[in-house]
Amino acid sequence: MAILAVLAAAVGAWGLLTRPPGYTATARFITVHTGPHGNVPIRLDTTYFRPDAATPQHPVPAILLAHGYGQTKQSVAGDAARFAEHGFAVLTWTAEGFGRSGGQIHLDSPDWEVRDASQLINWVSTRPEVLHDGPDDPRVAVVGGSYGGALALLLAAYDHRVDAIVAETTWNDLSRAFLPNDVAGGGTDGVFKKAWAGLLFGGGSGARVGIPDGDGNPSCGRLAPAICQLYRESATTGTLTPAQRALLEQSSPAGVLDRIRAPALLVQGETDTLFPLSEADANARGIARTGTPVHVAWYTGGHDGGQGTSVDQDWLHAETLQWLNHYLRGVGPAPGGGFVFSRLSGYDEAGDPTSIASEAPHYPGLDGQRERLIEVKGPPQVIANPPGGTPAATSSLPGLGSPTAAMTGAAARDIPGQHADFLSPTLGSAVTIVGSPTVRLRVASPTGSAVLFVKLYDLTPHLGATLPGSLVAPVRLSGLPTAIAEARPVTVQLPAIVHQVPAGDRLLLVVATSDQAFLGPAQPAQYTVMSLGSVELPTVSGTELGTAGWYWPWVLGAVVVALLLGLALMIVAGRWRRRRGDTRTRVEYARVPLVVEGLRKQYGNGFLAVDDISFRVEPEQVVGMLGPNGAGKTTTLRVLLGLTAPTRGAVYVFGHPLRGGAPVLSRFGALVEGPGFLPHLSGADNLRRFWQATGRPPAEARLEEALEIAGLGGAAGRRVGTYSHGMRQRLAIAQAMLGLPDLLVLDEPTDGLDPPQIAEMRRVLQRYASNGRAVLVSSHMLAEVEQTCTHAIVVHRGRVVAGGSVAELIGEGSTVLLDVSDQEGAIAVLRRLGVRQVREDGGGRLVCDLDGVPRRRLVSELVAAGVAVDRIAPQRRLEDAFLDLVGGGTEGSGER
Repeated sequence: MAILAVLAAAVGAWGLLTRPPGYTATARFITVHTGPHGNVPIRLDTTYFRPDAATPQHPVPAILLAHGYGQTKQSVAGDAARFAEHGFAVLTWTAEGFGRSGGQIHLDSPDWEVRDASQLINWVSTRPEVLHDGPDDPRVAVVGGSYGGALALLLAAYDHRVDAIVAETTWNDLSRAFLPNDVAGGGTDGVFKKAWAGLLFGGGSGARVGIPDGDGNPSCGRLAPAICQLYRESATTGTLTPAQRALLEQSSPAGVLDRIRAPALLVQGETDTLFPLSEADANARGIARTGTPVHVAWYTGGHDGGQGTSVDQDWLHAETLQWLNHYLRGVGPAPGGGFVFSRLSGYDEAGDPTSIASEAPHYPGLDGQRERLIEVKGPPQVIANPPGGTPAATSSLPGLGSPTAAMTGAAARDIPGQHADFLSPTLGSAVTIVGSPTVRLRVASPTGSAVLFVKLYDLTPHLGATLPGSLVAPVRLSGLPTAIAEARPVTVQLPAIVHQVPAGDRLLLVVATSDQAFLGPAQPAQYTVMSLGSVELPTVSGTELGTAGWYWPWVLGAVVVALLLGLALMIVAGRWRRRRGDTRTRVEYARVPLVVEGLRKQYGNGFLAVDDISFRVEPEQVVGMLGPNGAGKTTTLRVLLGLTAPTRGAVYVFGHPLRGGAPVLSRFGALVEGPGFLPHLSGADNLRRFWQATGRPPAEARLEEALEIAGLGGAAGRRVGTYSHGMRQRLAIAQAMLGLPDLLVLDEPTDGLDPPQIAEMRRVLQRYASNGRAVLVSSHMLAEVEQTCTHAIVVHRGRVVAGGSVAELIGEGSTVLLDVSDQEGAIAVLRRLGVRQVREDGGGRLVCDLDGVPRRRLVSELVAAGVAVDRIAPQRRLEDAFLDLVGGGTEGSGER
C-alpha cells in the first residue's frame, strides 16, 4: 500500500519537524435533567478537551465522543486527545449506569441516554471557543462505537443540531441483532443469541443479573428494571413479547433513520458476531433514502476481531478525519457515497494479521455488484438436534476467543451426526466474496419446525476448513412437511463477509442443528436437509488503496511533506546510516547461521540496555546465552526477533541483514513466549493451522519431522486440552521448528518443566542441531546449559564478557577431581597442605579446592605418602565460571 506508506512516512517526518498542537483536558461532573419528563437529575462524569489554539476569536468545531457498552470516558481518552491535537474541541462522558456517572442503564433510550447527550450539546454551546451555526447551536459531530455508535445515530435523529456522525460497529435493530433469523424476507421469531446476551446483560456493566440480593429477589445491579426483566424472560423463553420488542425498538435507530439529516460515516467490522455487517447495511439504506450523504466502510475487526489490522487503522483514521474536516470545517472536497472494504491478506513476521483495503465508487449493499454461482453437491441428509441442545457445535467464542482466531474462524467445530455437508468442486480461479452469500435449501421435520445454523467454510487442501469471521446464519423455520419431497425451497442469506477463496480450495456448506452461541430447541428431533445445488457469491470490483483512487488531498499533502522528509533525511543521513548499520549482504557469512556485530540499544529515556554485543552461532552448535537479570539478554533477543530496532549494529542470518520481510526469515524459527493453542484441536491440527497462517505451501511445513524431533509421538493426535505443561512446551518447540528452519532461537525452553521433561528437552535440542542447523538458547538454568549446549556466551552490563565452548569457559580453575588408591590417606595429606574444602563426588573420587596449592606439589606429597594417584583433572562447574565472570551478583530485578 504505497500511498499509505508515503502518508505514514510523511506524518513521521512532520512529527520530527513540528510539535503537535497542545490541548487542556478538564474533568468535571455535569448535571443533566433526564427521564420521560426531563425532571430526573443525573450527574455525568465528563472530560473536556480544549485545543490550545481555540479562542473566542478563532473558534473550532466540537465533537461529542461516546464510549462502548461496559466502558467509561477513559476508554476513549486516547481518541479524544488525537481529535484535540487536530484542532477539535472534544467532550467525552461516562454514560448513565457506568463508572462514576449516576443513573441506570436504559440501552440508549431516547428518554434517558439520548436526552442526556442532547443536554451535553447544550453545555458545549456555552463554550465561547466552540464554533456556532446559530444561538445554542454549536458546530458539532457525534462519534462513537457500538453503544456509542447507536447513540450517535439516535441523537442525530432527535437533535438536528448534530452536523455529522461517525458510527462504528453498532446496531440497526436490537431485536433482530439478538434474535436474528436469516431466512430471506426475515420473520418475527428469531434465534436467541444467548452467549452475547449473557455477556452484555449479565456482566458488561457490573450488573449482577440473576444473583439474589439479601431479600431473595433477583438483583439487576445498575440495569434499569425493565431492561433487566427483558433479559431474564427472553433468556428463558428465547422469544420476545410485543412489549419487549417495542422496548428494544425504542433503542434502535431503525425506526428513526428517516429523521437523520447529518452526513453519516458508517464503519462496521467484518469479524462481528454481535452486530454483523447487515446492521450497518440497514442503517446505510435507511439514511440514504432521505438523500442524506452516507459513506460505508467495512474493516477486518469488530466485537470478535478487535481493532482490526494496523493498516485498517491507518485508513479508518484518514476516513474519519476527512469526514469531520469536510462537514465541520468545510475543508477538502465532499466525500462521495463510495465504499471501502478490507480483507485479510496474510500474516507478518510477528504473526499479526495483515490486510488489503480496496475502494469502490458506489456502495453496492450486501448483494454486491455481481454474483458467481458455485455448485455444491451432496445427497439429502438426516441430522439430529441433541437433547437439551448439548453437545453443541462451535462457531464463535464471544468474549473468549482471540481476534486472530475469530477472523479466521479457527475455533469452529461441528458435532458428528448433527450437521449436513454439501461440497463444491475445486475452484479453478480465486473468488473474493464481498457481501452476503445465499443458498437455497429444502428442510423436512416431523415436528413441523426446525432451528438450523448455516455456514460456509473455505476448505483448503491438507489444512482443513476455516469459517470466515466465525459467522453463522441462524434460521428458524415453521410449517415444514415431514417428507423432504414435499418441502418448499427456503432461501437463506448467510452473513456478509469479505474473504478471498484461493484457486485450488473448495467451499463446504454446512447445515447444523446446534450452536453454543445460540439458544436452540431443547427437545430432541431429526431433520432432513437437502441443498438445491449452488451458492451465490456476491463480488465487488474495487481499487486497492495505495495503487490508485485514494484521496488527492492526502496525496498532495504527502507529496509536500515528503519534500520536507527528504530534507530531514539529508540532514540526518550520516546518523541514520550509523544507527542502521551495514544493510548489504555479507558473502563471508553466507554459511554462518547467525552473526551479531556491535549491537547497541539505547532507549529514548537514555537507558542503555545493550552497549556492544557481538557473537556468532555456527552450524551444529547449541549456543547458550547467559547473564544476570538486567544484563541485556532479553533486549538482544528482541532485536533478533525484530521486536525492537537497534540503535547501532547489525544482525546477519546466513549473510543476509535481518529486517522485516526479508526472505531469509524463512530460515529462522523462534519461540520467546509459549503461544496459545486451541484446546479442542489436536497438537498436529494446531500446527497445521499455524502453518496455514504463514501462507507458505503445506509441503514445506515438514510437520512429521518437526513432531518427531520434538518427541511428541502419539500425543500429536490428542486434543491440546489434555496436554501436560511439558507436552505444551514441546508442542511450542515443534511449532518453532515447522519448516525445519536452519536457525532456532528459544527463550527459556525448559521453563516450568520437571526433571524428566528437562532431560527430554535437552535431547530434543541436541537432535535438532544437526545437518548444519543451529540453536541459540537464552536460559538462567546454568546446569542445563552446561549439559545441553556446546557453546555459551556470558552477557554482563550490556556486553559480552566471555564466549566460547562450554569446556573453554569452565577452564582450569582451582577445583580438581582426584582418583586415588587411598582416600583417607589422601585426605590426611590434603589437610596437612591446608586444603580444607574436600568432599566425595559419589563415584569413589575426591573433589577439592586447592586454593593456591600447586597440582605438582599435591601429586608429589601424595606419592611420598604412599597414595597412588590414578588421575587428577580440573573440576569446575559452569556456575563457578559464570559467578567468576559476573562477580556473583545481579544488576537488579528487571531484565534488559
